[in-house]
Amino acid sequence: MRSVLRPGIVAAVTAVAAARPDLEAERLLCERAAQGDRLALGQLLRKYGPALYRAVLLPRLGSDAAAQDALAETYARVIERFYQFQWQSCGIYPWLRVIALRIALDMLRARRREALFEPEDLQREIDAAETDLTARGEAELCEKRDLADARARVEDALGRLNPRYAEAIRLRVLDERPRDEVALALGVSVATFDVVLHRAMTALKKALAAPRAERKEGAR
Repeated sequence: MRSVLRPGIVAAVTAVAAARPDLEAERLLCERAAQGDRLALGQLLRKYGPALYRAVLLPRLGSDAAAQDALAETYARVIERFYQFQWQSCGIYPWLRVIALRIALDMLRARRREALFEPEDLQREIDAAETDLTARGEAELCEKRDLADARARVEDALGRLNPRYAEAIRLRVLDERPRDEVALALGVSVATFDVVLHRAMTALKKALAAPRAERKEGAR
């Protein structure tokens, strides 16, 4: 998947590119895990599980339940295949990310659920990531980029919605502002805002699920 990131996002991504001081400790944990130390492996999974959930799985699968299932499957796959891991200067996160992406791809293909990513997009991303695990940088940089990519996909869909619906989603869902504050900004009661947001989310799901050809036609 390719997306155009706004200058502020690019700056945020660049700001986290500095080398992590804890890489040596992580390398030692990986060595212990490779020797069969389940406690070391568990420590690695607890460290990076939340990032895999919020930046890799939830945006691509679109629901908490599916993302939780995918995270559990990712853990199982990591335990099963840790012998395949080879240490690189970027740390273990890019390798974990590829495994999580593959789990998400399997689930998207099986369920064809509405989500921010289409299976074809995800397959291309996996292919690129496997070619060079260091391409996206270390953990913090990977997570920033994943979240930025997901937000860019939503912004594209929002651009095709009624402006009032798009504003409701931006303020309440993306910016996480309180319901009463958003209702005031839109000039409606809280009860009316709840109705507007429900309709807006329904429209967003349809926009995200629209076939590529339809998206291109609508943009003309």
